[in-house]
Amino acid sequence: PGQRWKAVPMNRSSNRFLLVCIAISLLFTAIGAQMVRIQNLPGAQRILDIAENYMGINQMVYPERGMILDAKGRLLAGNETVYEVGLDLPSIRQAETVATVVSTVLGLDYNDVMKTIRNEDGKLKYAVLNNFVDKDKVAQFEALIEEYKTRDLQDGETRPDLTGLIITPYNKRSYPENALASNVLGFYSFKDRTNGLGYFGVEETYNDLLAGTPKQVYMSYDPQKIQNLEEIPPGATVVLTIDREIQSMAERILDQAVETQEAKSGTIIISNPEDGSIMAMATNPRLDPNQYWTYGDIFPGATPFNRAVSQTYETGSVFKVLTLAAALDAGAIEYDSVFNDTGEITVGGITVNNWNDGAWGPQTMTGCMQHSLNVCLTWMALQLRADRFYDYMRAFGLDRNTGIDLGSEAHWPMKVPGSANWTESDLATNSFGQGISNTPIQMITAISALANEGKMMAPHVVKAMIIDGKQYEVNPVVIGNPISAKTAEEVTRMLSVSLEEESSTALVDGYSVAGKTGTAEIPTPGGYLWGVYNLSFVGWGPVEDPKYMVYLWLEAPEIGMWASEVMAPIFSQVVDELVVMLNLPPDIPVREDEWAGGW
Repeated sequence: PGQRWKAVPMNRSSNRFLLVCIAISLLFTAIGAQMVRIQNLPGAQRILDIAENYMGINQMVYPERGMILDAKGRLLAGNETVYEVGLDLPSIRQAETVATVVSTVLGLDYNDVMKTIRNEDGKLKYAVLNNFVDKDKVAQFEALIEEYKTRDLQDGETRPDLTGLIITPYNKRSYPENALASNVLGFYSFKDRTNGLGYFGVEETYNDLLAGTPKQVYMSYDPQKIQNLEEIPPGATVVLTIDREIQSMAERILDQAVETQEAKSGTIIISNPEDGSIMAMATNPRLDPNQYWTYGDIFPGATPFNRAVSQTYETGSVFKVLTLAAALDAGAIEYDSVFNDTGEITVGGITVNNWNDGAWGPQTMTGCMQHSLNVCLTWMALQLRADRFYDYMRAFGLDRNTGIDLGSEAHWPMKVPGSANWTESDLATNSFGQGISNTPIQMITAISALANEGKMMAPHVVKAMIIDGKQYEVNPVVIGNPISAKTAEEVTRMLSVSLEEESSTALVDGYSVAGKTGTAEIPTPGGYLWGVYNLSFVGWGPVEDPKYMVYLWLEAPEIGMWASEVMAPIFSQVVDELVVMLNLPPDIPVREDEWAGGW
């Protein structure tokens, strides 16, 4: 107590320690200031990006292409794993061994492989040998690689070495049903292993949805971080209105008809007139989309991929149902009107004759359709007058595309009064389907109004889309109301009676149907061909409540000449199988002499 403190001078060690601390503090302050300054330099971000690239790389990742399913969920287009086999040329150690193995497994020429490996001009670093190698061949490669690693060697023997052989897996578009519905599906062609483009059909129209949305993803070189990559959702799955079984039936019957009649091509469309959905759309020829590179061999010249939507033709007498409907709806004729057919009528300086050059005398409107009288239909068009006739044809959509959701739809410009090349005689010939061209999809869409209370529905082949696990339905769309429900009912009954009275081979036991044949001359730049025709048929049923419509076309058959003889039986065959597939009960009694012991 009472002791006083006094200052003790610091020794030299303490001074040095203090100076070091101050120096270190100043150094860290300078480093911090420099870091802040560098981060704010104009090129700072570029420096950081360069540093980042040493740890990984930004890469565009493409999602798996979406599937295409039929109406019942069966796979029509999907993806399968295939392999690219290539050579990393600088790393090959045993050229002869590599050449022997790849030429044997892949079936390539040994000398060609050796020429690639030698790379005499030195330009190649990597060479692709095959883009679509299946897993069985890859298994052969893997077995050989493993064998070479474990092989017991004799004294002086060199271990075989396949270094430089590169096998890379990737997804390839696959069509498990091969050519089935290929005209509807289209095909997918690769630009490279990860990206490509859809051509024709659904693959083209819905390419962006099927392809999904690619993403720029940072790929770390650290294997542990790769496991944490963001998952890229696949493209949309598209569910079609096409029914695989109905499509298969349509293609089988069509192919048989084309072969039997020695036709140039053929088309069948089966639709539901109530909602415009296409249950089947078959064409001949068809392509196996698994081998899309053979396209030029199967469709030479200007042959369309899908004739149902891309090929216009003069349809002939099936067109008469539209003329009849327009004349009835406008009040230009009545259901019970009678026309005295003299066998010819002159309009605009040309004389129109009937198909057999005959005169049929007094005919009801049903009789005109039953006997397919050109003269009577010309008279109907004259009663209707040109302006109203073409107004109705526009209302039926014959001057434009239907808008069906398939690639490459086409239409032929319709001549109308006021067009540079229209004449009064066109009204006469157009009334029975001559001098006016349409696609099968245009015709079945227009005529569907007769089976659907006057309402024309948008034709479509897509039923729904599944995106990110959610299903979005495609709703039916009314695209026109060209005639009244009363007119539609009258025309349907007239065409049904017409088939019954002539005991047409289009009739189906137990089922009521309405329909019309069409035999049309084929135009060329030098005039119409002699003795060569386009044969068509359109029909629907049951008459009281139509659930299906069938449109048939055979191009230039060499055996049959008349649609009533060739096309009517084909329609009957299609409907006979279709009503079973649709589970439609009979709606008319079967005569006892036709009953064969049960259904």
